Amino acid sequence: MLCADIGGSFIKFGFSQTPGQVEELERVPVPKADWRELAAALRQLADKVDVGRALPLGLSAAGLVDPVTGEGLSANIPCLTGLPIAQAVSQVAGRSVFAANDADCLTLAEANDGVGRGHSVVFCIIIGTGIGGGIAVDGRILRGAGGVTGEWGHGPALNTSVEIGGKLRPVPRFSCGCGQSGCVDTIGGARGIEKLHRLFHDEERNSRRIIEDWQAKDVKAAETIEAYLQLVADPLAVAINTVGPSIVPVGGGLASAKELIAVLDKAVKARILNRFDRPLLVPATRREDGGLLGAAVLARQGVENVRAT
Repeated sequence: MLCADIGGSFIKFGFSQTPGQVEELERVPVPKADWRELAAALRQLADKVDVGRALPLGLSAAGLVDPVTGEGLSANIPCLTGLPIAQAVSQVAGRSVFAANDADCLTLAEANDGVGRGHSVVFCIIIGTGIGGGIAVDGRILRGAGGVTGEWGHGPALNTSVEIGGKLRPVPRFSCGCGQSGCVDTIGGARGIEKLHRLFHDEERNSRRIIEDWQAKDVKAAETIEAYLQLVADPLAVAINTVGPSIVPVGGGLASAKELIAVLDKAVKARILNRFDRPLLVPATRREDGGLLGAAVLARQGVENVRAT
């Protein structure tokens, strides 16, 4: 299967010969302004590998992909917004194309060939610059209305106070890029940790430094992380109770902070109905190649669906 991960800056293009395996072959800049240029770039990449155009192409794209219309909604790649992505690229590339958003593709990768393999319900969450997620059931992505599924990072979910050292500390509902206020996305990622530290201590530290200082028992950093855990664990617990996963792979930049994920796991498990004697939140194992691998899984499953009909 051919596969491409279309990010905010680069197209990563790869080939998956067998399930669970993917090789990145090339990386080129993303033409963001003109979808025809983007489709032409994908055609050229695909034709280098499969000149006969027999192989399908799976696409992982930054932004939402409507499962009914196929239209994209992407802040980072404007030319995808309003475009029926798979259909448009297929016409230019001359081959079958299947498209889903990047969080869904990571979810597919983890559910089929990562830490979620063997689990019936997988809720993969992204904790990086922003907050996102995807849901897979029996190895297949669950795609809701408008392509919005597993997006626990948006909606006014945050508490307006946290308890630190026995005292309540107010937390404003920060404005979010989605147009609402109080979204987990405003404080749940790396920039959010920095924002909380600035709020409580009126000083600048980057997220890496805050986490390192927290691990070193720094008092200010500990207060910031405690506030972070309270604010993020509550809405995440609601999402987990709603979805009912038996595993929650964590992708994104903060997934590399294993100690942070471990204490978030503990905080979440104290707030949900199911009881687990093992970690529920675990770092995703396909973070590096999840977009490509998930796109390959998407293509394989798309071909199977076409054959079945």
